[in-house]
Amino acid sequence: MSETLSIYIAQLNATVGAIEANAERIRAAYGRATDAGADLVLTPELSLTGYPLEDLVLKPFFVRMAREAVEELAGVTAGEGKPGLIIGAPWYEGKALHNAIFLLEGGAIKAIRYKQELPNYGVFDEKRVFISGTKPEIIEFRGFKLGALICEDMWFPSVAKAFKEQGAEIILVPTCSPFEADKHPERQVHARNRVDETGLPLVFCNEICGQDELVFDGSSFVMAADGSVPVQMDAWAEQELMTVWRREGDHLVCETTYQGYQPDRMETMYQAMMLGLKDYITKNRFPGVVLGLSGGIDSALSAAVAVDVLGADKVHCIMMPSKYTSGESVSDAEKCAKALGCRYDTITIKPGVDAFGEMLGPIFEGTTPDTTEENIQSRLRGLILMSISNKFGAMVLTTGNKSEVSVGYATLYGDMCGGYNVLKDVYKMDVFALSRWRNENVPLGAAGPSGEVIPENIITKPPTAELREEQKDEDSLPPYDKLDDMLRCLVDEEMSVAEVVARGHEFSDVARIEHLLYIAEYKRRQAAPGVKITRKNFGRDRRYPITNGFRSARKHNI
Repeated sequence: MSETLSIYIAQLNATVGAIEANAERIRAAYGRATDAGADLVLTPELSLTGYPLEDLVLKPFFVRMAREAVEELAGVTAGEGKPGLIIGAPWYEGKALHNAIFLLEGGAIKAIRYKQELPNYGVFDEKRVFISGTKPEIIEFRGFKLGALICEDMWFPSVAKAFKEQGAEIILVPTCSPFEADKHPERQVHARNRVDETGLPLVFCNEICGQDELVFDGSSFVMAADGSVPVQMDAWAEQELMTVWRREGDHLVCETTYQGYQPDRMETMYQAMMLGLKDYITKNRFPGVVLGLSGGIDSALSAAVAVDVLGADKVHCIMMPSKYTSGESVSDAEKCAKALGCRYDTITIKPGVDAFGEMLGPIFEGTTPDTTEENIQSRLRGLILMSISNKFGAMVLTTGNKSEVSVGYATLYGDMCGGYNVLKDVYKMDVFALSRWRNENVPLGAAGPSGEVIPENIITKPPTAELREEQKDEDSLPPYDKLDDMLRCLVDEEMSVAEVVARGHEFSDVARIEHLLYIAEYKRRQAAPGVKITRKNFGRDRRYPITNGFRSARKHNI
């Protein structure tokens, strides 16, 4: 019986639904592992099909294709001395569809195990499509006893405890754990709980990819039986790493040490935006992006992320001034585009505004100009960007931040127009912080230049939509530092108005923001997808009714 086991951790980027491409990616990693002399190759949860599958997995033909691919990959493991391979895919047992992993070895499927704990909260709704496994069983592999916790199984003690009772020597965790700020420490807390309860070491293998509104940051790790972390793989990059284990009593000891790239909180947020946009653009085969560069901070930061991801040659910025656009904004936008090195064009909207004024003049006669005329300007800009997109194929990148999206401070079919939004889950104060951070740093893997890519004046001047004379955001909204705190309480923490007021805010302000938050739901239902950054994003996390008569402010006599 061997006393050592070499486990090759493959932190891979899968594309949802691309079974053949994902199989080829696994096959290539398996080849490198074979060359390295691995005994076992570990890939993430549902590595063959990507994650989350949503209702795609309800197509029987899709699941049959996945089954055929599992069987074909089993053939890759045939031959003397070839490593075992653990992959994930959906699998039918009778009429029950499971989230499964497979041990492939010697040209055959040697073991199938099902996920026990199906998450059904936040961004997860696995109970909609999968059936839980009912019997945790260890996997026997070349004289070693392996316990496999599939993602959510690690969040609870019961499955790991069953493996300990069955004599497991190590716990493997193939997972697709989506990113949110401060998520990685939370994963390690749950891992440490399982290690403390069982006395067994743990290998956590996570996916690295962007999938619509979710991003997966990788950050795979090994946790020893004493709770230490001898191996911490890179965040935000595909990576493969061989780990060598030695049997010591009733568990295995990792002899490999590695401490990879783990950025600070600010760079982590920036990397999340980069990966989300990169995989959305490349996997959907867009040739690049086009966006309105207004001279404001949101569009400037969005342009910087796009250049860092795609390169300046694939980013097209359009300044669309009106009679309300200041010379300062025009100058700031031009400086930003020049600093980033991307294409910059100017298309004035004045002729279009005049034309609409003439067209609508008879019907609007006798009325006073209001937000209607402001929205015409915004929608003309959206029309221009969509026309350029239609003509040349680049995707429109929309640029509204979470603070604005929360309270509906955006024009439907106007500045909300676009295919993706990297700032959708980023509060305004974080937009300021990220812009300053980017001027002082170049993210790992970024294609953009160093130095001040967002002119200082864009960061320091008062935010404005410039849709009327002397307009400022704070004419309509509380100061952003106060607004963001209210929104974090109301959205991320689900606090009542009374609880938010207790933090020092004015009742009238909080009641108004709660009302704006609810009545803007119909806009958010039509908004572009955007990468999840916070604990609770709009879309997959927070699902509120559009028709909604509830207001917690009405229940408080403050």
